[in-house]
Amino acid sequence: MTGQPRRVVVGDANAAAVEALSHPETWPYRTAVLCGEPRSGKSLLAKWFMDSGMGDAIDDADKMDETALFHRWNRAQADGVPLLLTTTLGAEGAVWSIALPDLRSRMGGSLWVEIDTPDDAMLADLIAAHAEARGLILPDDGLRYLASRCERSHMGAERLVAEIDRISLERKCAPGAAVWREALEVMIGPDQPSLL
Repeated sequence: MTGQPRRVVVGDANAAAVEALSHPETWPYRTAVLCGEPRSGKSLLAKWFMDSGMGDAIDDADKMDETALFHRWNRAQADGVPLLLTTTLGAEGAVWSIALPDLRSRMGGSLWVEIDTPDDAMLADLIAAHAEARGLILPDDGLRYLASRCERSHMGAERLVAEIDRISLERKCAPGAAVWREALEVMIGPDQPSLL
């Protein structure tokens, strides 16, 4: 199984965003824009927001036709339904560039929240969640080892677990220290400190 983990992992990178999304009654114009890097959990949080019954969500709103999105915003306002939009941060943190003036002014007055880079503790939780989604068992010491050496991003954690899974399947063995080290070498190079 691939893709986002099934559970929402909350840590230093997204705790403020989760807190903000939990209180849509405080959003200006009942609208919030959640932004973050690719694979940072924006879609999962949008699904959680909708499944919790707190409001409506539009994933990848930056890819939607701006006139159609403006009409969705107006409908949400008329219905009194909080609206969460997600957008992906571009290169060097560039954010959504909106051409339609009316939509740009509405989004400018909305609440903007960002998912940041995860720390080691959150990376370990992300690695564990992705491993669970793939049916892999990684011990706590393995999670700490991998998190301290993994690329510092949500996508890095996901790709590392996919590589561990691939190597384990090829070797027909459970993912242990040798598999972890090989996966890290594939992902970030061979200069890994010793396990002990």
